[in-house]
Amino acid sequence: MSRVFLIWAVTHSVKEVQSEDSVLLFVIAWTITEIIRYSFYTFSLLNHLPYLIKWARYTLFIVLYPMGVSGELLTIYAALPFVRQAGLYSISLPNKYNFSFDYYAFLILIMISYIPIFPQLYFHMIHQRRKVLSHTEEHKKFE
Repeated sequence: MSRVFLIWAVTHSVKEVQSEDSVLLFVIAWTITEIIRYSFYTFSLLNHLPYLIKWARYTLFIVLYPMGVSGELLTIYAALPFVRQAGLYSISLPNKYNFSFDYYAFLILIMISYIPIFPQLYFHMIHQRRKVLSHTEEHKKFE
């Protein structure tokens, strides 16, 4: 969901950030990640998973995940002044629904949410890497 949000609600909606280097950073990270992920799934379905694909799936995230997250956060940060200036997606009071929404504040909350979420997901993948690749190494010893 974060990818849809970042592409549509930030990058598509704030034209000024589309030429930022941070966009390239997260797009490259996402692209490499998806190529590895779907190669892994394809070879797994064919019951012929090369070790290199398995290794890439459980190792390259060490660089790609922080790279993607950095690109995402830098892109949101670059969008903030434009969102505030234009009042993009914000609803102010008074209105007939007696409801307000500040998209600028929402983006800041999204950025803050990365603080507890990123380490949890990252260390989960570290744990998965240790479990999957150490199992592979043990299996190779017995062959």
